[in-house]
Amino acid sequence: MNEVEIWKKVEEFFIKNFDMEANPPVEMLLYLIGIQELGSGWQEFSKDDKINLIHIAVCRLLEPFGYYKFTGYDEDGWPQYDQLEDLPELKPNEQKILMKKAIVQYFIDENLLDEVS
Repeated sequence: MNEVEIWKKVEEFFIKNFDMEANPPVEMLLYLIGIQELGSGWQEFSKDDKINLIHIAVCRLLEPFGYYKFTGYDEDGWPQYDQLEDLPELKPNEQKILMKKAIVQYFIDENLLDEVS
């Protein structure tokens, strides 16, 4: 299966499990991955918390690429990461491509593709 086919499976996962429309925005996927990584389940989050959830997702997704390292949890149970390497300067479309590749890798690493029929 190539990256395009895997990305379609990722989208199917979100559409099926979160009642999303086709082509969900990457930011929404990052938010949901952040909630998953926080491990607290669905709840009401403040605007700042939502931004932090997206940041958690970005750190987790870019960890296998060597940009971040998980260091543990803070006193509130939120995952903490150290930045190991500066992110490259990317155009918005290039950022989206990088995040899609990282999301695909996350789904492979977490065996989430098996949940898509």
